Amino acid sequence: MKYQHLFFDLDHTLWDFETNSKQTWQQLYHAHQLQQTLTPDFEAFYARYSYHNKRLWDRYHHGFIKQEELRWKRTWHTFLDFKLGNEALAKVLSAEYLTILPTQSALFPYTHQIIDYLTQKGYQLHLITNGFEDVQWGKLRTCNLHTRFKQVITSERAMSLKPKSQIFEFALQAAGASLHQSIMLGDNIDADIKGAMGVGMDTVFVNHIGETIDIKPTYEVYDLKALEDIF
Repeated sequence: MKYQHLFFDLDHTLWDFETNSKQTWQQLYHAHQLQQTLTPDFEAFYARYSYHNKRLWDRYHHGFIKQEELRWKRTWHTFLDFKLGNEALAKVLSAEYLTILPTQSALFPYTHQIIDYLTQKGYQLHLITNGFEDVQWGKLRTCNLHTRFKQVITSERAMSLKPKSQIFEFALQAAGASLHQSIMLGDNIDADIKGAMGVGMDTVFVNHIGETIDIKPTYEVYDLKALEDIF
């Protein structure tokens, strides 16, 4: 085998963040009657939340904001878009969101099947994720993935974030893996693909949404089952 160590991203690659996040916010939206205090249009609310979540995650990836700011300010900025200046409520809902989110279980198609396939073929599977330690382990347990990876490298554990080289170097050392034996699989061009390329690691761009890209990963797939054609 050309590779022995496969390093997966979690959110948007295996774990269907958009579906799980939206379901979580639907619960909170109705439980807190945000249709009365914020907007009667849940889709409009969630579109703004998604915008701020993506924007602030990008800033977090690059070290411009701290974890705690990300946790609640994505909700706070969404509230402000709808002229609600309730910072206390934003913090309450943000905490509840992070409690409920890991209990959601939607995975991308073929997740368990491809993990079984790769494990049976003798690959060592690992995770590298910028997600929070407690939240990511909660997701893994809910989806029965918590025993499937040799190493789970979160940004908190590594004290670094993708796309920085330190988190990839930490992961390689933790896994006892050499660079030429290793490959990174993820959906985020900046954090996963460019980050791994920056340390000389081969990459698989898992392009669930058919995104147009301006760089050349080692491989590109449009669903997880297509990994069988590579490994």
